[in-house]
Amino acid sequence: MKRLQSLALLAIALCLSMPAMMAQSPIMGFSDEASKSQLQLEQDYDKLLKATNLDEWMKYMTARPHHVGSPYDKKVVDYVAAKFKEWGYEVRIEKFDVLFPTPKLRLLEMTAPTKYKAKLIEPAIKGDESSKQIKEALPGYNAFSIDGDVTSELVFVNYGIPADYEELEKRGISVEGKIVIAKYAGSWRGIKPKLAAEKGAIGCIIYSDPRDDGYYQGDVYPKGPFKNEYGVQRGAVMDLPYAPGDPLTPGYGSTDGAKRLKISEATSLTKIPVLPISYNDALPLLKAIGGPVVPANWRGALPITYHIGPGPAKVRLKLEFNWDLQPAYNVIATLKGSELPDEWVIRGNHHDAWVHGANDPISGLVTMMEEARAVSILAKQGHTPKRTLMYCAWGAEEPGLIGSTEWVETHADELREKVVAYINTDGTGAGFLGAGGSHTLEKFFDQITHVVNDPQKGVSVFDRRNARNIANGQPSWSHYKLSALGSGSDYSPFFQHLGISSFNMGFGGESSGGEYHTMYDSYKLYKRFKDPTFQYGVTLAKVAGRTSLRLANAEVLPFEFKHFTKIVSGYVDEVTKLADKLRKEADSHNKLIESGVYDLVANPKDNFKTPGPKTPVPYFNFAPIENALKNLKNKASEFAMASKKGISNSANTNKLNKVLKSMESKLIRDHGLPRRSWYKHHIYAPGFYTGYGVKTLPGVREAIEQKNFDEVTEQITILSEVLKDFTANIDAAIKLMK
Repeated sequence: MKRLQSLALLAIALCLSMPAMMAQSPIMGFSDEASKSQLQLEQDYDKLLKATNLDEWMKYMTARPHHVGSPYDKKVVDYVAAKFKEWGYEVRIEKFDVLFPTPKLRLLEMTAPTKYKAKLIEPAIKGDESSKQIKEALPGYNAFSIDGDVTSELVFVNYGIPADYEELEKRGISVEGKIVIAKYAGSWRGIKPKLAAEKGAIGCIIYSDPRDDGYYQGDVYPKGPFKNEYGVQRGAVMDLPYAPGDPLTPGYGSTDGAKRLKISEATSLTKIPVLPISYNDALPLLKAIGGPVVPANWRGALPITYHIGPGPAKVRLKLEFNWDLQPAYNVIATLKGSELPDEWVIRGNHHDAWVHGANDPISGLVTMMEEARAVSILAKQGHTPKRTLMYCAWGAEEPGLIGSTEWVETHADELREKVVAYINTDGTGAGFLGAGGSHTLEKFFDQITHVVNDPQKGVSVFDRRNARNIANGQPSWSHYKLSALGSGSDYSPFFQHLGISSFNMGFGGESSGGEYHTMYDSYKLYKRFKDPTFQYGVTLAKVAGRTSLRLANAEVLPFEFKHFTKIVSGYVDEVTKLADKLRKEADSHNKLIESGVYDLVANPKDNFKTPGPKTPVPYFNFAPIENALKNLKNKASEFAMASKKGISNSANTNKLNKVLKSMESKLIRDHGLPRRSWYKHHIYAPGFYTGYGVKTLPGVREAIEQKNFDEVTEQITILSEVLKDFTANIDAAIKLMK
């Protein structure tokens, strides 16, 4: 029955996608004749891909821990560089010396009401030899936590996100002068100590609750892929929403002659010490916390009643770090274009890991390498791409996108001038295609998803993804929908700092587990539970390879603006509704205070106090944005009509491509976003209090969310001007097509 249901869903999805499939020829950006040649090239490319290569390369690169500055990190770099040279690429290794703190002392102990000293270890797993390399591995810690020695009562703050602190405030519970313990998930990890410090906490502990990441989800490693009781998620906690990269060279490359800030001057370090622990170490601490029982949606899966505190659990947290500069190596492999060598398509994936990093990042890196190997063979057969292809293996991504950011900041002027698009991968596994990117390239990417087949089901990767949508009760897709890009991987400096069109893609959904940033992200685990035969790695190479090759060979760059306009219009609707919602909530809340309703439910026993009044939300004038959108919609339609007719004067093709290449850059402003000028994109940015999670129309949206009401009008003006400039660039493209 289950099989029949699955087949039925696939059949439905296939039927729904038929109109899009029938419209596959010609490929966007290609004439009929050029489309036929490109499709044949892609078939030849597919035949060259070998899963055994991915397996062999992963096994070598994950043999030992290879974090930033480790001996094996350099071996991985040299190995990757040697492969690219062997395949005929021009290869250079660019080194940046960057701040990379490592732990010198880690102490966490409970001093009351009972005593407990946290183990802070990940023991070896029988049958996984790599887990025995404990002396070579970095222990569980959070990079860019400050040194500290603090002792105080514990307060449980759920995920430690803004909504959780609002709940605490309702109950009259303060974290001032306390140490907080928060669950991983809910937001990027760096938000937890950031918010805790803003609320007055003096220390932060983060653990993975088994409800989110452990036995509640499935069998734990080694029986299954999920996090066992000793697994610890390492990770950076620098203020990534403020700026990624080396904290000592903010906004410029950490080259040999660069001026470096003193560590005390670095603004992106945490304000309080923070340490990640396992749920084995968290259990005694949480068990000892008293105070009110937590709300139902705060409860985890440990065998205890969860309490908020503060106390009587009291802990001491002492941390010291080695604040050293370490080499971050970027491998840059170049295949010069046959016709347009000064137009670049860049493909990237990082190579550094917290420990062995089989899933993150090596599963993505070996995919990129196999793509590059196949492309090199095609080039030797006389099919060198028209535009230059660059394959980049980034260093020091894990501590904060450092290798790619320093490279982008160092070469910013040349990249602005030459790069057509950046295509990123990171970890990948089995299941369904997930992709985010510039919505001006969504229609282009949709075509690719219809011609690459899922290796298990034999239907297109679009159809399989769409079948999952239907099975989960979500609307069926008429085309592949790119998600908006936030942060968390190496596309960020290209996309949000320079305004270069970008993608981020990978497979997942059938390879879940708890190995992320732990000692157990090993070759052994990946082969057992993630993508055992690397069939999805090869499939990702087909998707990413087509993306690279089509952008490199397109006669006219395949940008489209009607869909982008629709997407942005949706974002504008969201922020206007957000303002209305907050206004109604504030008005309703204040009326309840006036009526005395809250006084009737306030209860000292439950620590629920009468809340204070909310700031009234004014009415905002969104007309400048709405007028700019109307003009954008008209020009997007005009561009679509002109595209159907083609270019009447082929001499204008290069000029047109130059205009199209610059489209994304019209969405940035040099002054950047309020209080974080590194982020310059005014349509997409990571949220100031979400970290990786995207905030669309970030200037306007976050001004409303954070109740900076005087700033809302200013950001509305800026956004309307951004949309006007973008529209003017479309108009310039239209004139070149006529």
